[in-house]
Amino acid sequence: MMGNSSQHFGALLVCVATIAATGFCQVADSPGQTAAAIKRGEYLAVAADCGACHTVPRGKPFAGGLAISTPLGTIYSTNITLSADFGIGRYTEEEFSRALRRGVRRDGANLYPAMPYTSYAKFTDDDAHALYLYFTLAVKPVEQRSPQTQLPFPTSVRASMIGWNLLFLDTAAFVPDPHQSAEWNRGAYLAQGAAHCSTCHTPRGFLMQEDASRALSGAQVGAWYAPNITSDPISGIGSWTKADLVVYLRTGHLSGKAQAAGSMAEAVEDSFQHLAATDLDAIATYIKSIPAVSDPAVDTSRFTAGQMSSELGRLRGRAAIRSDSESAASGAELFRGNCTSCHSAEGQGSKDGYYPSLFWNSATGAKNATNLVATILYGVNRTTSGRQAFMPGFGGRTTDANALSDLNIAALGNYVLAQYGAADTIMTEQQVAEARRGGPSSPLLALARFGMIAVATLAFLGIALLIFLGRRRVA
Repeated sequence: MMGNSSQHFGALLVCVATIAATGFCQVADSPGQTAAAIKRGEYLAVAADCGACHTVPRGKPFAGGLAISTPLGTIYSTNITLSADFGIGRYTEEEFSRALRRGVRRDGANLYPAMPYTSYAKFTDDDAHALYLYFTLAVKPVEQRSPQTQLPFPTSVRASMIGWNLLFLDTAAFVPDPHQSAEWNRGAYLAQGAAHCSTCHTPRGFLMQEDASRALSGAQVGAWYAPNITSDPISGIGSWTKADLVVYLRTGHLSGKAQAAGSMAEAVEDSFQHLAATDLDAIATYIKSIPAVSDPAVDTSRFTAGQMSSELGRLRGRAAIRSDSESAASGAELFRGNCTSCHSAEGQGSKDGYYPSLFWNSATGAKNATNLVATILYGVNRTTSGRQAFMPGFGGRTTDANALSDLNIAALGNYVLAQYGAADTIMTEQQVAEARRGGPSSPLLALARFGMIAVATLAFLGIALLIFLGRRRVA
């Protein structure tokens, strides 16, 4: 009896210590269980693509500091290493889970949904535990402060996210659908949670919430456009096979159809290519089941628009191809000078597909020219299986091949569209300028400020009226 009492008392002490450290009591993992959980946590961190946002290019892993362009302003990612002063070194497991799945920091302040906690809310307790063990036991601390996010007023008031979360945050963890296969459920869990597909591919409403009625039907993401990935054969990827989707997720390239750039290239390079084949199959199974959402304005698939074409031979030596405008070259001249060495004069690219064709290409075949604008401005750079896919940008950065003006990029883009892609799609100089700034801004800021001014004005008038009426009574 005494021995059993001592064991129970010892277990109680362990539980009390655990509560003090983590906020709740749980049975301690054995060394083998801990090692397995850390390994699973590392895999989940890759699936969640944590490093893409929390690591600057050529920086230390998870040290934060990456500038993320949003419609409301620039948000800087935080240090999520074990640094006690600058990272999550003082977080208990409960506090870590609350930040991960509820968007609330250790100090009680709210995170902005640029950190996709609305998706990570789907994580099970076991997976949240595994992530905590990985970040606290396997990730080296980096003593580096991240820049402070300073959004313009009123979004700078983080407490405003309390109301937003009440309206739009679904805190329910993922529940498997008993009517679907185990593979489908695994894919749904990953796509809805860790991979946070909806964060980019689902349109957002006026308050920047995801519009579930148009799930995965395409949305603006900074200077890029995350396209429709529903099962619609024209507007979406319904014409793709499951195998096509797996190849694209693993390599970022699907010959004759699409190539990943921007944030999708990062997702492929940092996350999808490292996932198990069974998980890629599961994600593809789930994505292929997404209900079709069609765009009435789209009557031709972005993967089949255009054809091989060239007018350069006709123009060479016979007619001037420079524009009459002194401020801009013609699209044909710009194309010949900047594009033909890789994509060829006929636009068919290279035989091995390394340089993609400009026809039957989602960037040139879409009704929305956003991704073509961003590709010309910023280029493409992704590495999968040790092979780099690279196209230089032409926006004038130090690493770019050229510094084309907004006017010239629009001229080049319209030439490419007319010759090889969606000929009725028009690229404007204003679109290029907007993409160069990082994408469109939200009208929410201006309207919120107007609303606050209106409320303040009404309050002032109300107070003035009360004072006036009070004086009349006194008189």
